[in-house]
Amino acid sequence: MATLILYAIIAFILFEFVLTKSVDLLNMQTWDKPIPVELKDIYKEEQYEKAKAYAKANAKLKTISGLFSLVVIVAFLWLKGFAWADTLSASITTQPILQTLVFFALIGIANYILNLPFSLYGTFVIEQKFGFNKTSFSTFIADTFKTILLSAVIGGVLLSLLSYLFQILGNNFWIAGWIIVSAFTLFFAAFYTTLLLPVFNKLSPLEAGNLRSAIEKYSSTVAFPLTNIFVIDGSKRSAKANAFFSGLGGKKNIVLYDTLIKDLTQEEITAVLAHEVGHYKRKHVQKSMLLSVVQIGVMFFVFGWLSSNPIMGEVLGAEKNNFHLSLITFSLLFSPISLVTGILMNIYSRKNEYEADNYAKTTFAAEPLITALKKLTVNHLGNPQPHPAFIFLHYSHPTLLQRMKAMQ
Repeated sequence: MATLILYAIIAFILFEFVLTKSVDLLNMQTWDKPIPVELKDIYKEEQYEKAKAYAKANAKLKTISGLFSLVVIVAFLWLKGFAWADTLSASITTQPILQTLVFFALIGIANYILNLPFSLYGTFVIEQKFGFNKTSFSTFIADTFKTILLSAVIGGVLLSLLSYLFQILGNNFWIAGWIIVSAFTLFFAAFYTTLLLPVFNKLSPLEAGNLRSAIEKYSSTVAFPLTNIFVIDGSKRSAKANAFFSGLGGKKNIVLYDTLIKDLTQEEITAVLAHEVGHYKRKHVQKSMLLSVVQIGVMFFVFGWLSSNPIMGEVLGAEKNNFHLSLITFSLLFSPISLVTGILMNIYSRKNEYEADNYAKTTFAAEPLITALKKLTVNHLGNPQPHPAFIFLHYSHPTLLQRMKAMQ
């Protein structure tokens, strides 16, 4: 039975790879179409060719890295690599919680080392070639150490808690695990800007001036509980622009990338923020968080049901089952469901984007939001007409042309 489950897992991994690459190929063919009439005013032929070359370079890297990852994971499963890592962690410590931490540290370090060449190439070759990369090598190294440290601290605390609950509660630990992971998710959603973001970026209050006045005036008009307006030094790493707001409850922080302020006009920036306010007013954040909590609950319920079954360890080639082996097997078994739920969440997210656009159109104006979206698409060398299958599988936002038509 364990062997059949292993075959099924490998079969799905292969299926997902073929599906993804087939859809990627369909999407790349859309670049051979002429520039859409609606974008001819801003997407010039020369820049369109540059965008096509950028897409091809990224697609090639994605295919090579994806094929490499496919070979590694299938070989690791077939050669009982997870069982070997479990044996090694058990030889280092006999304490179950520490074994879990050592096990995931080994897997995490190996995964990072294997993916590092692709990350370096993507940042310092592709992004550099097309004028996006602003990351120095020292910043890359610093970001790496910070990410490892945060992952070790946050991930270590979470894994320790879950492993401890598993030891004392057995299959019934799923309720406590659900509560803890949901609490972690809500906490970091509420305090991301004040706790995590400053570790990597410098946040500065937006200086007094026309832009700040325009944002505050709009926020006041629609009764948006604006607490702070920050500017983030996004140009330290990339030329790409973005904006978002964070915080749960009655206090909201708006974060503007310095590149966004550079690329867009005051009216366009206000329109982008009106869109973000639309998410708040339509309670999209709260609804998405609720869906996430429900999804986490379902995952923990199924995991709790399966986790103590000896077959969970046998699938990976181990003689005995434990918490971390069950977690790996469960994540592999849950992958087909994750693929479906991911598609459904993208459909829901695209619906929310239309609603937020409509809110911005109603409370501010459609035209500056449309021009802002056009500029961002062109500046990011985005695909103006991606394939419907690619949109269905990957896009959390409607395409530029879909959003334009909806607002017009």
